[in-house]
Amino acid sequence: MTLAILSLAGGYLGWLHPLGDSLAVARPLAVMAVLLTAVLASMAGMQMASFGATLFAMICGLQLFLAYSIAGPPGRILIYQKNMLFRNDALAALEADIRAANPVAITLQEVSEPNLVMLANLKDSYPSQQVCPGSKIGGDAVASRLPMVEGTGFCAPGLAAMQVTDGKETFWVVSVHLHWPWPYQQADHVDMLIPVLARLEGPVIMGGDFNMVVWASGVKSLAAVTRTVAAGPTLGTYTGFEPWPRLAIDHVFAPAGGRTELRGAFGSDHLGVLALVDL
Repeated sequence: MTLAILSLAGGYLGWLHPLGDSLAVARPLAVMAVLLTAVLASMAGMQMASFGATLFAMICGLQLFLAYSIAGPPGRILIYQKNMLFRNDALAALEADIRAANPVAITLQEVSEPNLVMLANLKDSYPSQQVCPGSKIGGDAVASRLPMVEGTGFCAPGLAAMQVTDGKETFWVVSVHLHWPWPYQQADHVDMLIPVLARLEGPVIMGGDFNMVVWASGVKSLAAVTRTVAAGPTLGTYTGFEPWPRLAIDHVFAPAGGRTELRGAFGSDHLGVLALVDL
């Protein structure tokens, strides 16, 4: 029981050490583990310990239930978020789905050299594009049917951004692809991006493969610096561990949040996220 409770509690300590964010990913499993050990403790006559563990697990579980079940308010701006997978062999199907969804803007990760073909094909509908090279698995990109504000497109490690306008409203579109969490360099990557994002003036819409859940400290820091709220509900998007449950690591953030729905895999190990957000 002690180990299960420590694992669950540790997931709230990402602000103290990056290990906490790694534990936060497994929070649903930790909740179930604490509940199971609470039942065993009760059977062993440890009633007070069982009650305390059950109460703690139920409080944490309620937070998860709300994140996974409550839809955000529907907005006016449709965003298509997608980790393409650098070796995608279904680009035509992905392009067709993007055209069918007809978003205002697209945020993409793992934009490898072969994947650039899709962006080139989309130029007719999404002429404003900022493509940023990356590692061997590709870089990041943003695209929009709205005009880009001249001179605003830029790249940073694991990030592509540009400011767009419809003549009345102007906002940033940002694509983020974070490193894997501890023991890898996600915390350092977040620290690197915070001052970059802090320089963005005006509303920000941020989509990405964060390799992390929305309730983790690092993702909360990025949301805070961009003055945004996660669109909901939280959705399981990473399919690489199937038949195990999907990981909820792809998100869209906007100043007033928004409402999300899943799109297909279309050659990737990530499902797409379509979010109707607002400024």
